[in-house]
Amino acid sequence: MTTDTPAATERPKSRRLAGARRLIARLRDYYEADTPEAHRFRYGLLAFDLATVLFIVVTSFLPRSDVVEQFDVLFGLVILVDFVVRLAIARRPLRELLHPATWADIAAIVSFLAPLVGEGAGFLRVLRTVRLLHTYQLLVRLRADSAWFRRHEDVILATVHLSVFIFVMTGLVYETQHARNPAIANYADALYFTVTALTTTGFGDITLAGTTGRLISVVIMILGVTLFLNLARALLQPTKVRFTCPNCGLMRHDPDAVHCKACGVVLNIPDEGGRF
Repeated sequence: MTTDTPAATERPKSRRLAGARRLIARLRDYYEADTPEAHRFRYGLLAFDLATVLFIVVTSFLPRSDVVEQFDVLFGLVILVDFVVRLAIARRPLRELLHPATWADIAAIVSFLAPLVGEGAGFLRVLRTVRLLHTYQLLVRLRADSAWFRRHEDVILATVHLSVFIFVMTGLVYETQHARNPAIANYADALYFTVTALTTTGFGDITLAGTTGRLISVVIMILGVTLFLNLARALLQPTKVRFTCPNCGLMRHDPDAVHCKACGVVLNIPDEGGRF
């Protein structure tokens, strides 16, 4: 009769740990590395986020069916896998868990995997789009890949922020009102109310019932106007390019700047040789 020695028992454990570390390192490369493969993967995640939003909008006009619920589960499983992977590769898992976008993911997972909870919470999934756009690597990639993005970065990000706010508040309006407010039958009705409240037009043909509805209206008006003004500022301000001055660190300059306005040092701003 033979018995395994402690060293023999430890070897399989060590191999498993080494394999887990290699897997985590590989996954971390997909999410964080500056490689063409990683860039394609993150662009794919961004496309998935946008497809999720489109799915939620379209299905709000359709009756619930087995096919829709199957797609709900599919989206929920993909989001769940992404959620687990992000926690696994996080260098500070607790900090990642406390991030607001993480809680938005949890709401979306619950929404997709348990449709009875309410598909409206899935609209919070759009918050991941903002986090992806603000990831350093993706911003760097967009600046490198697109001259149009470099020229209009502030406007694009301001538009994304406003769009995300509108979609999230639309989902909140729909989820809290469609069961008891006959004027909110689908996301189009909720979107119409959100936009009229945001612009303070307030036609009055749709109003939100109860104290909760009034508070939602107040949040839409206050935060929505702020984001709208931020977009207007980005549209109206003079066009600037982002280039870090090697001497003083100033990051925004005129597109044809030769010298830094802050310190006067000669700049070498990359230029494609034309305007698009």
